[in-house]
Amino acid sequence: MPPLRHLLLAPAVLAPAVLAPAVLALVALAGLVATALPSSAAPAERRIALVIGNGAYPAGPIPTAANDAGLVAQTLQAAGFDVVGARDLDEDSLRRTLRDFTDKAAAAGPDAVAFVYLSGYGLQLENEAYFAPVDARIETASDLPLRTLRVSDYVKRLAALPLKARFVVLDAARSTPFRLKGDPLAGGLPLVEAEPGSLIATNAAPGTVGPAETGAYGSYALALVEMIREGGLAPAALFERVRLRVAEATRGGEVPWSASRIDAPFIFLERAAGAPTLAGFEPPAKPLGEIGAREAYAACLGRDTLAGYEEFVGAYPRDPLSQRVRAIIAARREAMTWRRSALADTPEAYWSYLGRYPRGPHAWDARRRLSALAAAVAPPPDYRMLAYDVPPPPPEEVIYVERPALFLDDPVYALPPPPIAFLPPRPTVLVELAPPPPPGEAYILPVPAYVPVPTYVVAPPAVVPPPNPVLFQNLHVQTITVVNEHAAEPAPHGASRLAPVAGAIAGAAIGAAASRVALPPAIARKAALRPDPQGAPGQIPRAGGPIGGPSPGATALRPSLPGQIPSQGPAGPRPNPAQALPGTGGTPLPAIAGRPGAPAGQTPVGRPVGLGQISGQDPPHQATSGQIQGQVPGQNPPATAQPGAPTAGRTGPPPLAARPPQGSAAAAPPQGLQPQGVRPPVTPLRAVQPMRPAPAPAPRQALRPLAAPPPRMAAPARAMRPDDGLQRLRMEQAVRQQAMQRQQALQAQQAQGQAQARQRFEAQQMMQNQQQQMQDAMRRQQAQALRQPQMMAPRPQPMAPPQMRPPQAGPRPAPHVPPGHGCGHPGGPPCR
Repeated sequence: MPPLRHLLLAPAVLAPAVLAPAVLALVALAGLVATALPSSAAPAERRIALVIGNGAYPAGPIPTAANDAGLVAQTLQAAGFDVVGARDLDEDSLRRTLRDFTDKAAAAGPDAVAFVYLSGYGLQLENEAYFAPVDARIETASDLPLRTLRVSDYVKRLAALPLKARFVVLDAARSTPFRLKGDPLAGGLPLVEAEPGSLIATNAAPGTVGPAETGAYGSYALALVEMIREGGLAPAALFERVRLRVAEATRGGEVPWSASRIDAPFIFLERAAGAPTLAGFEPPAKPLGEIGAREAYAACLGRDTLAGYEEFVGAYPRDPLSQRVRAIIAARREAMTWRRSALADTPEAYWSYLGRYPRGPHAWDARRRLSALAAAVAPPPDYRMLAYDVPPPPPEEVIYVERPALFLDDPVYALPPPPIAFLPPRPTVLVELAPPPPPGEAYILPVPAYVPVPTYVVAPPAVVPPPNPVLFQNLHVQTITVVNEHAAEPAPHGASRLAPVAGAIAGAAIGAAASRVALPPAIARKAALRPDPQGAPGQIPRAGGPIGGPSPGATALRPSLPGQIPSQGPAGPRPNPAQALPGTGGTPLPAIAGRPGAPAGQTPVGRPVGLGQISGQDPPHQATSGQIQGQVPGQNPPATAQPGAPTAGRTGPPPLAARPPQGSAAAAPPQGLQPQGVRPPVTPLRAVQPMRPAPAPAPRQALRPLAAPPPRMAAPARAMRPDDGLQRLRMEQAVRQQAMQRQQALQAQQAQGQAQARQRFEAQQMMQNQQQQMQDAMRRQQAQALRQPQMMAPRPQPMAPPQMRPPQAGPRPAPHVPPGHGCGHPGGPPCR
């Protein structure tokens, strides 16, 4: 068939007999093109996600936050999301990351889907939710807007963008470790309303907090990952099943909450034709009073509405589960009352709230707002009560809302346990999922072992593959073999960057090598400026050399890029980090076959000499039994062993270390200087002569002259063994164990230093007390000594009255005046 452009020119060229069939063919072709256009031009769905796991809080760490974020990020990658994520971000990094993500969502297009997952500590103040960075220092309620991030700012920003759907998941409703001065804060997260086209979800219902996690992963993250992997679930139904699974896993101690206003059709993963029916909870068609207490409890928990919970209590008032449902009703009623008051934001609204809940969780928020509005805390007698959508709480509910937050698993309430199961059992692979290895670099999320989804679960065809499509294109693959002996190519923007991996890791999970989550741009730039974090407790140092040194092999001089797997050295036996390296401390190096002093027939051990050494530098020599006596270590051997001459047991060109050095680097060290750790010869057979330039070797036809030695020599290729991965895992495990031991020793030293400081302080206090007591005793003795002479002195006897003598005639003697005080002197009497 001629090309279409030839057919378009047919009316001017073809004869009338040929024109009619051509026109018919054009019409048929146009119909086929019009039929095919709707499917080929269907809008492509781009998916982007941001995952943050903050757990390294100084006030109270969260052990599962980073693991949860890594697991959720890996699952979103498998669902086709372009995921960026990080862990343990401070305030500045967190703000930059969220701002960059909203800018990325603005450029994604109208058919894009944005997903945000935040794991850490969440707080609320005046009906606003806040997410705390790891460096947050919160001492008063006024510090909250300044030192944390207000979630609604970014939710509203995403809602204003023309996106297909938006997800904001806050795994942050926990008991916070921040101790505030003054008025306390309400616990948990507030009740909010989802924006159009958005879904917002929290790990615990408004006004409640979840229990502390004891496993490697949190219950909420595991349930979210499980339901995404099920496939075929709409957003509202997916988070409904998440709520049932978490309530089942925590024995009723945690009841998640979600609100969805997504109208566009969206599913994370599809169920292929012929897939088994999705088993589990189905919303009942009958009233709750006709299906039994157990099924009714699951139904009202799935609906998660105040009307549904009240219907259950009305249908089963004497059932033990009614007490647990009343606690949920109490928290929901109080949250709805506070939201209505906060939205009104008038003195009458806050007086109305305090009238219903004088000791409620938000009572201090209401008093703070009254103070800000310059209103008295006590309402006037004629104020108008605010009209609420819910009735006042009955007396039996008040006990549940007299604390800052409701903990459903609190033994004070003695709530009966809920039914054991609402859904089919969780897959065994998720129950037994091992914790991920700790990341070796700052900000990088942990990478757990990838668990493939069932074969009947597939990716939607309209999803645009992410920049790193390894998991997206291998949903059902359990293990792969990763082979990459060369430097990694520059990764596209937003894609994961894989560092060189020497050799093959047979049987390693996909997630360990291919699903590494890329850092956000702002964090990647910050990580590139950070010093090398090697040597920090709990981190895995890069293999291939000492800290700060280059790794041997072709990539030894390549700097480590942020977000890469630590580069490996040449494949081969790796040294045990717990043992000293050969040649240190004066120990002799192992002999090499074909070199002087090596036994005949000995095979080389480890890598050939010269690998990993920079050209132009002589390797440090060690004194061995094969050295010629009287030769200074570091000098060239005699003429019989000069480079270029054939040696026993070696054929072909000499190795790199045996070639003559070039330039000034070949200068011999001064006489009398020995390499560190090498014992000088005791009795030389001949006098030590200064080093003379070796004569140039005669040219040989078999060898080509080399202008200069190559800068590096690549490692010899060898067949990869399946136990290389096991050796690497053992080495990493030993390094982690040593790091943990160093950290424990450091903590013990710190504790010992604190104990010694406390003892010194107590000794100083004791000495000060003793000195004070001695001073008091001396004062008492002095006072007593002063009183004792007065008591021992004789009492004065009464004296007889003096006899009056007759006055004698004569001049009256002048009174005695001290010198300088007579009349006329200052202070003296006037002169007469």
